[in-house]
Amino acid sequence: MTKSNKFKDWLWLPIFFITFALLQGSIGFAQPLAASVFNQKSDSTGIASKTETTPADDAVLIEAPEKLNIKFPDEVRLVKLTLRNEERDWVDINFRYSPLVQNAFALDLPALMPAVYYTADWAILSGNDRLVYGSFSFSFGEEAKRPSLTRAVEEELLLERYGDPTIRYVPPPRTQIIIDQDPPRYDPPFVIDLEKNL
Repeated sequence: MTKSNKFKDWLWLPIFFITFALLQGSIGFAQPLAASVFNQKSDSTGIASKTETTPADDAVLIEAPEKLNIKFPDEVRLVKLTLRNEERDWVDINFRYSPLVQNAFALDLPALMPAVYYTADWAILSGNDRLVYGSFSFSFGEEAKRPSLTRAVEEELLLERYGDPTIRYVPPPRTQIIIDQDPPRYDPPFVIDLEKNL
């Protein structure tokens, strides 16, 4: 075999591999990730369904609760706990992350203003460091209704208005327009005197 014949034989080998790879879709084209990576269920571990909360999910209370209590079936790290009303206004509940592993968490609440309902959203890292999240809602007061009923009415209105249950109306954030006001001035906590002779 001559030198030129060896070159011709080796020339076909990369062409063969590139053609094979293109047919398989692995070169030049990104293969889509499995749908399960993006559409992970919030309760794929079963922890959220076994979690006990006070107030209970969809509870109607006579007066505003003073504490939020969450009890998980296993020891976990609570990484998020937020509280918001039906208009998605956040309530400062002073939650701070702690790396301690526990199965029960309690948090004192500030005085809650009257609202149609409140929703507490939580997220945990389970024992195998899997992120699990969930939420529970409650309402209080004399004329309070179950949050699930209120949300069902809202969904019916959205369906009636837009004709598609997948379309969600997101209200714009509340803004306050300030005209003719100078920005606040802050003095630094120290002053450097550069003209002082050393």
